[in-house]
Amino acid sequence: MPRIYCVEDDANIRELICYALKTNGFEVEGYECAADFFAGMESALPELILLDIMLPDMDGMEILEKLRAGSVTKDIPVIMLTAKSSEIDKVRGLDSGADDYITKPFGVMELISRVKAVLRRADVRMDDDILTIGDILIDRPKRMVTVAGTPVTLTYKEFELLSYLVRNKGIVLTRDKIMNEVWGFDFEGESRTVDVHIRTLRQKLGDNGKIIETVRNVGYRVG
Repeated sequence: MPRIYCVEDDANIRELICYALKTNGFEVEGYECAADFFAGMESALPELILLDIMLPDMDGMEILEKLRAGSVTKDIPVIMLTAKSSEIDKVRGLDSGADDYITKPFGVMELISRVKAVLRRADVRMDDDILTIGDILIDRPKRMVTVAGTPVTLTYKEFELLSYLVRNKGIVLTRDKIMNEVWGFDFEGESRTVDVHIRTLRQKLGDNGKIIETVRNVGYRVG
């Protein structure tokens, strides 16, 4: 999977981002400041950079401009992460060469979706574009699911839920973990939401729905 660098001085946010990306199969390195980031760039270049604007030693916009001016870094996709939400900040970031702009707070699934969208636009290959288990095939770029060759219509969340379960085949996932990954850490709903979606997902998958196992008092697993 692609390598991603996250430049974020808030340790809690940085750890959350790195954890979310790693659980989705990415290689991730987190950096607290510009100096550490540029030192990491000397060792290996990433396929994408998540870049906070407010950093202790250098403004994120300055880092972006430096990247765009470098012959070997000018084409690396950059997503800006910032608490600044005014239109002028977004315009400045995009005009300076950012590929996308995410305002804090953001949902984990939104972040993952935006990361993958930017990587696809940059023509970086994604290993989990096509997921299969038994007769089920998940085509993530086309957002299409087929069972034994027959298309199955899923809602947005059902699709993300199935994809997440299949990507973590064999791993028991708690309801809270599923909620955080599929609905986002800022979602205020109840864990019963997961049970409802699992039930409808099983129904739509027919006999193949049995691949989704209930682990009593814990959560679910695709086996």
